[in-house]
Amino acid sequence: MTGGSLARYEFSQQLERLGQFSGRATELISLYIPPERKIHEVVAYLRNEASQSANIKSKSTRKNVSAAIESIMSRMKAFKTPPENGMIFFVGHVSKGANQTEMVQEIVEPPEAVGAFLYRCDNRFFLEPLEQLQEIKEQYALLVIDRSEATLGMLRGSRIKVLKHMFSQVPSKHGKGGQSRRRFERLIEEAAHEWYKRVAGSAEDCFDPHEIEALLIGGPGATKDFFITKEYLHYELRDKILDSFDTGYTEEAGLRELVTNASGRLQEVQLVQEKVLMERFMKEVMTSRGGLATYGEAQVRDALQRGAVNQLLISEGLESDNEKGLVKEMVELAENSRSTVNLISTDTEEGAGLLNAFGGLAAILRYPLN
Repeated sequence: MTGGSLARYEFSQQLERLGQFSGRATELISLYIPPERKIHEVVAYLRNEASQSANIKSKSTRKNVSAAIESIMSRMKAFKTPPENGMIFFVGHVSKGANQTEMVQEIVEPPEAVGAFLYRCDNRFFLEPLEQLQEIKEQYALLVIDRSEATLGMLRGSRIKVLKHMFSQVPSKHGKGGQSRRRFERLIEEAAHEWYKRVAGSAEDCFDPHEIEALLIGGPGATKDFFITKEYLHYELRDKILDSFDTGYTEEAGLRELVTNASGRLQEVQLVQEKVLMERFMKEVMTSRGGLATYGEAQVRDALQRGAVNQLLISEGLESDNEKGLVKEMVELAENSRSTVNLISTDTEEGAGLLNAFGGLAAILRYPLN
């Protein structure tokens, strides 16, 4: 996590809290409102649901569902339009045990736009669309190419965005009458060379090498490999190439096929990044006098307060109830000192070592501390 670490951490905690609630019956309402949805349309929908709820057989369930709908409509009066990314209401009577309930009323403004309008009444809040937003959101540049067309896109989370679709002027290899075969083939190769240069130029325009995790390249046959090996791309983008993959298409469908074919490698990337980061930390720990590393709650807090932390390492294993306050404090200190925050999973040996050997909290420093 970089900028916005605290907001994402708090979003994660909010989802965890909502996931712990349950109702005694199907009386917890989850309402997803996209940013483009008109408020009056949502209110009309809710009035219809309120009318339908009168048919619920259980008196207590009927009463609770009606109260939840009324609560949402009341709170919607504060909005002329939905926020930029839309909003989600989670409202209903949750069980407290001993046959007791309490009303929960939460509005979530998600970090990404709500994709579709959704109303659900169940015994738990419907969180799956929001839980997907907690996935790592690094951006991956996508490029599929052959001699006739190319498409450039971006993968972020599970969403693929098409940035540019291009057509070439490269003639087919079927010669025209009156032209010598050798001359015609030379013209084809010159046109192909200009085509590859044009695609590479578009890649430079669309992809900032400092903002992408990796570049994936796909296409049918050997065209993509020729494009890579002949170094048409700027060296900073070449350095970002994760791998190339065969695809049968080179338009938007080709981007989807590329992501599908590369899914195994993409899953490896985050774990590899964590492994590299932990190896760097361990190298500093093993350096005489500690090098550019520190660990432990007091030591890391002191380093953060002094602005000495470059990379803050927090084990996901610390996200238990008794450690949430500590994690939040450390993330806030990191935000204030422009330190990069990294949540390290326990899925690798190195990640497990951060939790078990170093208490789950460590830092790579900008400069050594006495």
